[in-house]
Amino acid sequence: MPTPEAHPVPSLLAVFAHPDDESLSAGGVLAGHAAAGARTGVVTTTWAADTWRAAELAAALRILGAGEPRMLGYADARFAPSAPGCVRFCDAPLDEAVRRLVVHIREFRPDIMVTHDGYGGLPGHPDHVHTHRVTVLAAQAAGLGQLYPDAGAPWQPRALYLATHPHSAVAALRDVIGTREAYSVPDEQIAATVDVSPWLEQKIAAVLAHRSEVERGAAPGVIAGLPPAEQARLLATEWYLRHAPVGTAVAGTGAAAQAARTELTAC
Repeated sequence: MPTPEAHPVPSLLAVFAHPDDESLSAGGVLAGHAAAGARTGVVTTTWAADTWRAAELAAALRILGAGEPRMLGYADARFAPSAPGCVRFCDAPLDEAVRRLVVHIREFRPDIMVTHDGYGGLPGHPDHVHTHRVTVLAAQAAGLGQLYPDAGAPWQPRALYLATHPHSAVAALRDVIGTREAYSVPDEQIAATVDVSPWLEQKIAAVLAHRSEVERGAAPGVIAGLPPAEQARLLATEWYLRHAPVGTAVAGTGAAAQAARTELTAC
């Protein structure tokens, strides 16, 4: 594995829909990059900053070393009290949502970004899908100075990674995730398969920091009830597609795969 001296670990800004998505989908990569000395941060597109889930998110980010919550403040598509008086994220004007995220990208100036894949991950939640769409647009718009000129100086991340699952992983995890429909991609499309077992304890602790989700039996609650070996089987590997914004593409499949190795596994 390359050393941080040979391949400096890039700064990373993750964008996810709900508090707990960052820990479930990319907790290992976030913890690994932070441990290697990289700047890491998380933007959450739904829930207001003065809610209980924002407090749980802050606790999870402290465990992962990912700074303070950065929240767009929209309401969850399925739970209006997530941001009282605010529009649902899926209903917000697209240009407004993209601009809000561009502000965070230009302020943080990440080398790379991470978000949901086009399906919205395994469950395909509408907030996940819309977060993917808004992040793809914002990652490109952040580098275009004539777009949102009042949102900070232009900054172009060199790549956007999409947290996903390959078909083979879903098949292998059926006894854990059940028989409900789960969205996944062909194995050959995976750009980076990251062994996050060195940071698995942190990742699980961050997932369980979302106490209200544990108590109501959502994904963190399911994970809390699994034996350690099953927790590891579910969470010790993370898979990513690589999407390069316009003007930053890496030529050739082999080059893209090498870029993914150095960007996400150098730590």
